[in-house]
Amino acid sequence: MRVGVPREIKPDEYRVGLTPTAVREYVAHGHEVLVETGAGEGAGYADAAYVRAGAEIVPDAEAVFAGARMIVKVKEPQAVEWARLTRDHILFTYLHLAPDPAQTQGLIDSGCAAVAYETVTDDHGGLPLLAPMSEVAGRIAVFSAGETLLKHNGGMGLLITGVPGVPPARVCILGGGVVGANAAVMAAGLGAEVVILERSIPRMRYIDDIFAGRVITRYSTIDAVEDEVLKADVVIGAVLSAGAAAPKLVRKAHLSKMKPGSVLVDVSIDQGGCFETSKPTTHKTPTYTLDGVVHYCVANMPGAAPRTSSEALGNATLPFGLQLADQGLDALKKNRHLAKGLNVLHGDLTHPAVAEALGKPFKDPYGAWE
Repeated sequence: MRVGVPREIKPDEYRVGLTPTAVREYVAHGHEVLVETGAGEGAGYADAAYVRAGAEIVPDAEAVFAGARMIVKVKEPQAVEWARLTRDHILFTYLHLAPDPAQTQGLIDSGCAAVAYETVTDDHGGLPLLAPMSEVAGRIAVFSAGETLLKHNGGMGLLITGVPGVPPARVCILGGGVVGANAAVMAAGLGAEVVILERSIPRMRYIDDIFAGRVITRYSTIDAVEDEVLKADVVIGAVLSAGAAAPKLVRKAHLSKMKPGSVLVDVSIDQGGCFETSKPTTHKTPTYTLDGVVHYCVANMPGAAPRTSSEALGNATLPFGLQLADQGLDALKKNRHLAKGLNVLHGDLTHPAVAEALGKPFKDPYGAWE
């Protein structure tokens, strides 16, 4: 199969769909790889590295889409990219369709097969292709919160670590999954007071074990969320419903009761955000203030560390990408977990949570949801 890697065009996105190491693996499987010139530069990979790995460098994205059957990206396709997709294409990337009806319709109209990293599953009920970016995002969220708390960035002027004799910031993390646990690692490591709100009791037991009581866990109820959000200096939104829009846990009415200059970091923004007042921001303009509370809602937080992120993502996606390249859509018949990554196929929505969120019909062509 001919596999194409276009340069990412979303603002401030420097990750790349395949590293030279991954390209070499595809070539070893007998595939041809087309890489748009400059696609890897933002992550530190020169065109020459791709050539050494066996790729062909092509001059632009149009040549990638025209010449390849399988397109491997990082972020969701932009409007100009929808127009280049056809019924012959397999798209393998993050999609986050639930809060994005325009992109969804673009993919439906293209007729392509679109497989989303964020809904591929594993034997343990996890999301293995979302996990590496969740790890990066959870850790970046704490760095970003600490910076945003500083007075010149709009925060209350609080040092997240504290100093001897002065208490550290209180960090409330909504969700104890991969993002939440990684955020807790960083926040607790910096000396912050950390509370995680979670609904899975086994998950709370796990968190309590690995942190040896260093992190407080609370069962997530409406009362608990309100109580902890109003106490917090930083709130990190780390909730996820696979394929679906994120639930709104912090309401606009809470903001006026929160500490002035406190910080909300919405890692769930790719799925619509878990704060009612969230709207996507960029690395260039990452924050805005509403009712005295600073919102940090960058939609591609891992893009700030493109080298680490590209390698971590490539490690996770490589086995699944090779299956798609080796077998085409027949791979979905043989791998139910990969089939759950299929969100759009030849004009139909094929993930139930996405279809429900968008109010559209759902089809299950490979029996992944039986």
